[in-house]
Amino acid sequence: MAILEVKDVSKRFGGLQALRDVNLSVAENTVHAIIGPNGAGKSTLLNCLVGKLTPDTGSVLFQGQSVLGRKPHEINQMGISRVFQTPEIFGDLSVQENMLIPVFAKRDGAFRLHPFETVEHEREVIDEAMAALEEFGMADKRHMHAASLSRGDKRRLEMAMCLVQRPRLLLLDEPTAGMARANTNRTIELLREIMERRDITMVIIEHDMHVVFSLADRITVLAQGMPLVEDTPENIKGHPKVKEAYLGEAA
Repeated sequence: MAILEVKDVSKRFGGLQALRDVNLSVAENTVHAIIGPNGAGKSTLLNCLVGKLTPDTGSVLFQGQSVLGRKPHEINQMGISRVFQTPEIFGDLSVQENMLIPVFAKRDGAFRLHPFETVEHEREVIDEAMAALEEFGMADKRHMHAASLSRGDKRRLEMAMCLVQRPRLLLLDEPTAGMARANTNRTIELLREIMERRDITMVIIEHDMHVVFSLADRITVLAQGMPLVEDTPENIKGHPKVKEAYLGEAA
């Protein structure tokens, strides 16, 4: 069953046709990767999926409901979370304080800390935040200022912040960018473990083919704003159209 459906989506910026008649269907509880050369339209498509951009034509449906025209906190309330290419965290707050913000933001759409309703509520929220940090191996860093974290830890913090929102769909924009290979491999393992423990579907944009082929169940290749090929990782490898898009010549 498809949890996300993109139907005939097109987007133009002035004289640039960024997306042209894009169709995409993402099955529930899978990892769907979107790859392609620079300028292929990957980030534009991702921004359309979270309502940050409104396509000129077409529709984006999450569990049968349109995401178009909704505010960011409404998208989160639907069950969609996104990890940006540049980590969006609050550097002057501690790791634990960063973890609490999405809980309250999801409730009313405002990125500010609210007083807890009861002591029990406080304990429940903090326990859930700590559990998400634990999943990413960062519980021992909860009292650190977020600005002092390494780039890899900032990425993992943002992913943990998304988990606190209990998303059904997690969109990851180059989740391992800037990480050393060892940290990349550990992040791949963590994401797979989380997929198995939680009812989450993932869509990833990634240039690192090691990450793509390690995580993805399906891959869509974009070229010049249009889907070129969609298939399993095994069939994408060595596909002549993919080689042509990346290398500029047919295999």
